[in-house]
Amino acid sequence: MKALASTLAALVVLTACSPDGDPTGLGTQEPTPQPSTRTGEPHPTPSEPPSSSPSESAPESEAPSGPVRPQVTGTVAGGLEVPWGVAFLPDDTALVSERDTARVLAITPRGNVRTVGRLEGARPQGEAGLLGLAVSPTYDEDSSVFAYLSTGSDNRVVRMEYDGRRLGSREVVLDGIPLGSNHDGGRLEFGPDGFLYVSTGEIGQPDLAQDRGSLAGKVLRITPDGDPAPGNPVDGSPVWTMGHRNVQGLAFDGRGRLWASEFGAQTWDELNRIEKGRNYGWPLVEGRGDLEEYRNPFAQWRTSEASPSGLAFAEGSLWMASLRGQRLWRVPVRRDGTVGKPQDYFVGNYGRLRTVVVAPDGALWLTTSNRDGRGDPAGQDDRILRVTLR
Repeated sequence: MKALASTLAALVVLTACSPDGDPTGLGTQEPTPQPSTRTGEPHPTPSEPPSSSPSESAPESEAPSGPVRPQVTGTVAGGLEVPWGVAFLPDDTALVSERDTARVLAITPRGNVRTVGRLEGARPQGEAGLLGLAVSPTYDEDSSVFAYLSTGSDNRVVRMEYDGRRLGSREVVLDGIPLGSNHDGGRLEFGPDGFLYVSTGEIGQPDLAQDRGSLAGKVLRITPDGDPAPGNPVDGSPVWTMGHRNVQGLAFDGRGRLWASEFGAQTWDELNRIEKGRNYGWPLVEGRGDLEEYRNPFAQWRTSEASPSGLAFAEGSLWMASLRGQRLWRVPVRRDGTVGKPQDYFVGNYGRLRTVVVAPDGALWLTTSNRDGRGDPAGQDDRILRVTLR
């Protein structure tokens, strides 16, 4: 178990860094070109100046040459209560967390649903509760499932064993993440490096995102045991990046690059490419700021069109579920890590969309979030929709 004292000790190391010559607070970075948010303009590499004719030199997309046509082909399961985290087991069963009931459900591809656990320590309030889930990349050896939950005092990451019938007792992996009724982050994603990436929010206190002594408003990178991962920007700290308002979507693309969807305030929601030690600007910048010390988003949307939560990568594109925007966004990713023009689907058809994941058969599972106090539930809500891409 990682006690709060261990986390605070790591933060002492982080706080001790001098900001002189270090605007990010996470170690001086090599200057690199900023991404553009203008549709179709490529992101120049350090060795390439910006093109004066971007439309002619835009790198080829990794997306299939044929059309990608997302279609909702059915409802996997309905009558759920704010499904939030979805993680697949090796046998193709999905574990699904419900934010407000603190239940974990096992759902088969045929739609059979049963409760396999309830995290009694969770204290749902507002946007807090039982949030993200992740299955260990070595599940066949350790049967471990990870969850991000809100208690009465903090947000934390816990680990449990799953025997195929019930979740076992909880072991605290990382605690002391600041808690609020809003902006709690909560997404978990294992990377190709075997480490666990954890998104946190600034809990409605914007200055925490720039506070090097806080885990709020960050993307964290830890070992499965909860230790700061080797190679983090600051030794002894779990912080990977900072300056985030509320990241609820994490996804790795086909080349191992990490992307994050982030809620804006009143103006711009963001799609960011997460790079070691970078500062993403909140609350000093919302959307594109064109300041070298703060990273620009690779795409941005008006908050009425997005309010993005879940993020997944499939068929050469990022797929982003939007709450207030009530739509699914597709963002093609080029081979060099730039993005193409976003396209939206299902606008207003299913209400608020929370989480999107790639199922073992290549389809997307897309959850609605109309029972979260802000939506207008339909008859089967909340539900998990199956979306085919061809």
